[in-house]
Amino acid sequence: MPQEQPLQNRVRAHRLAHGWSQEALASRVGVSRAGISAIETGRFVPSAATALTLAAVFGCRVEDVFSLESEKASPPNWAWQPPHDPCRYWHGTVAGRKLLYPVEPTSLGVVPHDGVLQQGVVCERNSTVPDDTLVIACCDPAVGLLAAELQRTQGIRLLALQRPSRAALALLAQGLIHVAGVHLDGGRQQSHNVAAARGQLHRGFTLLRVARWQEGLAASPDMRIRSVHAALQAKMRWVGRESGSAVRELLDELLADRSAPRRLAYSHRGVAEAVRCGWADVGVCLRLVSEEAGLDFLNLRQENYDLCYPAEYESDPRIQALVAAVRSISYRRALADLPGYETAETGEIQRLP
Repeated sequence: MPQEQPLQNRVRAHRLAHGWSQEALASRVGVSRAGISAIETGRFVPSAATALTLAAVFGCRVEDVFSLESEKASPPNWAWQPPHDPCRYWHGTVAGRKLLYPVEPTSLGVVPHDGVLQQGVVCERNSTVPDDTLVIACCDPAVGLLAAELQRTQGIRLLALQRPSRAALALLAQGLIHVAGVHLDGGRQQSHNVAAARGQLHRGFTLLRVARWQEGLAASPDMRIRSVHAALQAKMRWVGRESGSAVRELLDELLADRSAPRRLAYSHRGVAEAVRCGWADVGVCLRLVSEEAGLDFLNLRQENYDLCYPAEYESDPRIQALVAAVRSISYRRALADLPGYETAETGEIQRLP
């Protein structure tokens, strides 16, 4: 008969991660405190029923708590390191890898998390299937419409990470997300979006048109600015954007040799909020968020906003669901009702080798 391998357990780590005493855990599992102590120290091997109950109480799989000594527990794959412990996370699969994403603010509001990292232990909290999650990095303030369409019609959960165009493409190139939102072109042609994607990906990719949107100056109504020239001539407090964003590049063109704004926002809504609250007089953002904030808006240009994904992802059911959602009548109608969004080309696809 083969020699029986010792059973390793992480009961104590999971218990401490939840902040429970041995007595508190024992009452939840229905065993004695001494029994919990014996399990934690390896002096007692629990029955299958007790092991299943422990896993259920911790909100994880049995194999996350118990394993054979010969089995090496593989560490979780974090898309990037969690900023603190404890830390809530979402999960999803990209190119066959399950990745954990530290929870962060998104344009979708508070998205239910899938688990929690506590004292170095990853504890799953719900039964969300990673393969049913589509991860996109973009700066579209209306991405919630797309998330609702995907969930309603396809049963796909959308995780929308707030990133400027170039940062989104960098994540896509690293295989950490499925889709990058890109708007680096002020004209009718897609050349800038194509060039930026090609420079990062170095392989075949697809651009899916979402909209052409208006980008311009959002100004406090109290300033009574009537032209871009007047805004540039007046002594204004500008709010800037981070490097890598299309807004930052446009702002650099506008301000020319002037010093970059000291105050920075990290989203279109952040710019509008800074002006609305009086922290700045003027900034560059989309018409949508400017009107939402009750600000004056001076149009500067229209941009092509595209969703970019690698060619090899085209067979992924989540990408197919994305294309169907963007092309749906209900989504296009909702998008067309937004100020500054033009949808004549919504759903058009360009494949690049």
